Amino acid sequence: MDAVHIHVYTVAKATRGLAEYLKNASPLPSCAIAFDSRNKSREFAAVAAEVLAQAGIQVWYYNELTPTPMLSFAVRYLHCSAGIVITASHNPSIYNGYKVYGSDGCQITLEVASQIQTCIATQPMFPYETRRKEGCFPIGGNLHVIQNDVIEAYYNAILSMNMRRPCVPLHVVYSPLNGTGNKPVREILHRLGIMTTVVLEQECPDGDFPTCPYPNPEDAGALHCAALLAQKIHADLFLATDPDCDRVGVGIIIGNGVRLITGNEMGVLLLDYLCKQRIALGTMPKLPVAIKTIVTTEMAAAVAAYYGVEVRNVLTGFKFIGEQIGFLEKGGELERYVFGFEESCGYLSGTSVRDKDTINAAMLICEMAAWYKSQGKTLLDVLKQLYDKYGYYQNRMLSFSFAGTTGMEKMGSLLESIRTQPPRKIAEWCVENIIDYATAPTGLPKSDVLKLHLSGGYTIIVRPSGTEPKLKLYLSGVDKTLSGAQKVLNDLCNACTNWMQQLEKIV
Repeated sequence: MDAVHIHVYTVAKATRGLAEYLKNASPLPSCAIAFDSRNKSREFAAVAAEVLAQAGIQVWYYNELTPTPMLSFAVRYLHCSAGIVITASHNPSIYNGYKVYGSDGCQITLEVASQIQTCIATQPMFPYETRRKEGCFPIGGNLHVIQNDVIEAYYNAILSMNMRRPCVPLHVVYSPLNGTGNKPVREILHRLGIMTTVVLEQECPDGDFPTCPYPNPEDAGALHCAALLAQKIHADLFLATDPDCDRVGVGIIIGNGVRLITGNEMGVLLLDYLCKQRIALGTMPKLPVAIKTIVTTEMAAAVAAYYGVEVRNVLTGFKFIGEQIGFLEKGGELERYVFGFEESCGYLSGTSVRDKDTINAAMLICEMAAWYKSQGKTLLDVLKQLYDKYGYYQNRMLSFSFAGTTGMEKMGSLLESIRTQPPRKIAEWCVENIIDYATAPTGLPKSDVLKLHLSGGYTIIVRPSGTEPKLKLYLSGVDKTLSGAQKVLNDLCNACTNWMQQLEKIV
């Protein structure tokens, strides 16, 4: 939600609706609240706390900016009915948002979101009045600051997922991108014995993100400062986390340049490493399960099959991974969960958090890098070995923006055009089959997603972004050689760009 549409009145209205839902759903409702470094995030969190308290709901809140995964943990640890995070995640500084979690510590499901939206719709926009000082949380009997014991319990839960303590020195450069990760990521790496150098100009909280207008660690520009510093001090690797610290981007120095590791590649590296270590340590469960989104690389399925791990595919969005963990828990099979990840640099091992967790991921990435370093290997060396073993899976994502008041309508028209007049060919590739996730029996919730199966085994998934006015195309395929796979993906990217441009002219 952009800065024009989110303000104290919209936050108060949304929170009144959430309060009504919680009171209808629970005799003793409670809610945990966190906020990130964005402009007005603290004020909006205080508004939410005030409105909930006035409605008679018990409120626990972090009194300083806090990563989203730590909110997920607190909801479960404190047995809250819900959670709120004020954040716009990795989006530019003009945006802010309001994210709601259920009692399971997972982002709310589509059904619950619909019920809460119904409650919000009945609430008036005005009035909203306050006597507290701006940016300060209200004081009252049903308002509680989340104390250090909860934070320490979170750290201990993360450290319990450590596979092996680093046995060789590892030096990493880290950037919190002016967000919430600075303290917790550095604390975990310190406890692990990792030498960490922070990017000073991106260390302190700043909602304007002055050195990084698009603070998304999937984007090379977001890691530029970290890469420069890593080259200067000859660090083993560099990483950056987005403002609410649930995504992490990673890169390695190669010669005079750098090589970024994509979200798909890092997910495969971590999956392979976790399976390898759990088998070696005797902690691999019976019937292990890994979970990924439908737009995430199928190389994960190949790796999982090698280790005898079941892969579950879910819709895009980590809440669906969290939901699957919940299903395992309800079935008394929580120990089966091994790992979950999505291509957009989100990862999770363990179950004390039910959302992607960069603090957990940063620990595992550095631990993994140190373990391979002790064998004289870099992460890129290991990645090449995996490609040689399983095939050169390649993935690309194309993004088409549709800003303005007609943007959503334009995206809807494009998707409808593909549905009603499906293409027979895209450049040289025949379209062999189309799966419409809105109507096909996929076993997943209905969703505005189309998957095109092309000749040669390549696929295109088309979906609107859940957080930005963009239409996204996910291209994937596998080849026996890296050059072969890259050439096909490059050609397919160009073909899809032309295809989208032609569609825009028609609709």
